[in-house]
Amino acid sequence: MLGLVLADAGCASARYPAHPPSGLDDVVSPVRVPPRGTVQVASFFSPSLGVRKHYEIYLPPSYATDPTRRYPVAYYLHGADGNGSDWVSRAAIDWVMDSLIARGVPEMILVMPDGDESWYASSATPANPDTCAQARLNEAAVLHCVAHARYDDYIARDLVRHVDSAYRTLADRRHRAIGGLSMGGYGALVIALGEPDVFSAVVSHSGVVSLLYTGPHPYAPPARYASSSLDTLRAELGTRLWTEMVAILGDDVAAWRAHDPTELARRLIEAGRPVPAIYFDAGREDRLTIDRNRAFDAELRALGVAHEFREWPGTHSWPYWHAHVGEGLAWLGAKIGS
Repeated sequence: MLGLVLADAGCASARYPAHPPSGLDDVVSPVRVPPRGTVQVASFFSPSLGVRKHYEIYLPPSYATDPTRRYPVAYYLHGADGNGSDWVSRAAIDWVMDSLIARGVPEMILVMPDGDESWYASSATPANPDTCAQARLNEAAVLHCVAHARYDDYIARDLVRHVDSAYRTLADRRHRAIGGLSMGGYGALVIALGEPDVFSAVVSHSGVVSLLYTGPHPYAPPARYASSSLDTLRAELGTRLWTEMVAILGDDVAAWRAHDPTELARRLIEAGRPVPAIYFDAGREDRLTIDRNRAFDAELRALGVAHEFREWPGTHSWPYWHAHVGEGLAWLGAKIGS
C-alpha cells in the first residue's frame, strides 16, 4: 500500500507492502504483525556539498502517537553503487526494526542518507559538477553531482544538525550512532572515529577496513601491510575499486593511513579522547573484506580497544546484509537506547 505523509522536512512518502518481504518469516511473526514505524523521504540543503540531498528516515511506531517523546538516532550509510533507499528496499531495515521493537529493543530513529560514490570522505579530487553531469550515473545528475566533496562533514555535521532540528531526537552523543555496509561500513567507522564527540557507537557490516592490509589470505599473523607504495593494493582491491579509492583518498600511503580506522582509533587513545563503542561483522566467504575485518579485529585487540567482531556464513551481498542487519540494530539499541 502506498500512502502519503507530511514530514517535518517536506513532502514524504511512507512505503509499506501489504505483507512482510520474502525471507522475513523468522523476523516477523506470520500471526501477529508488530506495530509499524513510518518510512519517509525528505531532503535538505548541505553546505558541505553545496547542493540539496535526499535521505530516507524511519520513525518508530510511537513517534506519531507520543508527541512529547524524543528518540535516539542511528545513521545508516549505503555501499558503493547504491543510494539512501537501499536499506529499506533491499534489506527491509524498517521491517527488521519493527520486529526488534516488538521484541523489546528500544525505539530508534533511523536515517539513511544518499552518499553517492564518496567513501564518506573529503575527496582529494575537487568536485567538478560539469564533468559529473556528463558521466554515466545510476541516478539523475541533480541528485548525484555536488559542488564540494566534503562528505564526512555532510554526514557528521550538516545531516546531524538538520535531523536534530527537524525531528524529535535525543540530540547528544550518548544517544547517537552510525552504521553502514561495505563502503558505508568503512565510512561509518571513519566518521565515528573522526567525530567521537558526535557518535558514541558504530556498526560496520562487511566494511572495507584495514586499508593497507595486503595479506596473507586467509588472514594469519603476522599480517602484511603496504608501507611505501600503494601498488600492491591494486591487486588486493581490484583495478576499479582501487582507482575509485585513490581518486578520493589520495595516491600515497600516508594519505591512506590517515583515513584508516585503526590509525584513527590509535590517535584517539593517544589524545586521551573517548573511543566509540565498535561492532563489526563480515561473511566468511566474502573475499573482499573477511581478511581485512580479521586484521582489523587483531589491530584493535593490540590497541586494547574494546569491540565486538562477528563472522557469519555469507558473501559480500544483500542476502548477507539482510540477514544480519538485525544483530547490529539490536546491539545499537543496547548502546544508545537507554
